[in-house]
Amino acid sequence: MSKRIWIVAGEASGDARSAELMRAISAIDPEIEFVGAGGPKMRPLAGEPFDNWIAEAGVLGLWDVLKNYGYFRAKFDRMLAEIERLKPDAVLLVDYPGFNLRLAKALRKRQPKIRILFYVSPQVWAWNRGRIPKMARWLDLMLCIFPFEKPLYEKSGLRTEFVGHPIVEQMSRDRQPLERDPLLLGFFPGSREREVRRIFPPMVKAARLVAAARPDIRFEAAAASEAHAAQMREMAAGVPIEIRTGSAHELMQHAGVGIVCSGTATLEAACFGLPYALVYKTAWLTFEVGRRLIKVPHLGIINILAGRTVVREFIQDAATPGALADEALRLFNNPSARAQLATELGEVIATLHGEGASDRAARAVLDALPARDKLSPS
Repeated sequence: MSKRIWIVAGEASGDARSAELMRAISAIDPEIEFVGAGGPKMRPLAGEPFDNWIAEAGVLGLWDVLKNYGYFRAKFDRMLAEIERLKPDAVLLVDYPGFNLRLAKALRKRQPKIRILFYVSPQVWAWNRGRIPKMARWLDLMLCIFPFEKPLYEKSGLRTEFVGHPIVEQMSRDRQPLERDPLLLGFFPGSREREVRRIFPPMVKAARLVAAARPDIRFEAAAASEAHAAQMREMAAGVPIEIRTGSAHELMQHAGVGIVCSGTATLEAACFGLPYALVYKTAWLTFEVGRRLIKVPHLGIINILAGRTVVREFIQDAATPGALADEALRLFNNPSARAQLATELGEVIATLHGEGASDRAARAVLDALPARDKLSPS
């Protein structure tokens, strides 16, 4: 009989990483069957039951989770029941730690012998390292994508593999022979509507200030969808910002300087060597809770990996139009600073061993399944 993996992803980034991993697993063992919950990229690769819930599950912060508690509680209970009914060979949890770690805990209590695997390790090292020993009791395998995570998890006794970062692998495939425009400022306000509403208006005001100081600089913004693009065009009325969809990676490779919303896009920008500044604004409650919990001195993963400030960060009240404009102008006016920043970004990215990341993760998952005939090496 074929093996069955119940897989859970709850955000767009997890949907992408899961789909990559599912394809890599299927390339090694085509008989593996996937069921569970995720998004549109996973849907064609999965059987039934599969819940395409990303649009509802991908909430932004604590306040959104609280408002939708009943929805998540119902999904949680249904997944537990379906996993108990189907008895998959393993449960593979992809990122989305708020939901997935609770699911792992409940599964371990109900089904002590089930294999529970976690891909894209939760950033508990940033906000609650004391949770790692608990995770060691709930999980059978942690697949981490940052090199410094492996020893942290292994200290607790949790079997851990550093497989490399799949985004670095993906960005190498998306690279185009584009020349940077030293007079183009790229804006990347995020992929969620709430991020766009909070972060794009300061970007627009910063563009006004930059244009006043340097009329030769042009502006372009990447929108995650046509709906976001329409919303952004309203926000930018009167400011000459070209707003396009589906152009983020192209813009990251073409712009001379970028202002990038904290998150996956900052790592993507670094992969392409874009000199950029990090910006982030969120709901007051989410920010205040996070500020008290986060134990690392930086928000951006590039700075965390480097252990110092490589990319300047403008967070919450510091994310003013004036501050963003000043940083953009600093980079535009100083070619050596841009070149140095691009070099440092490349050095950090090299530590992530992206090439072959999905294949290494796939083999680790297959090795963790219940014993069967060994697959011949490819």
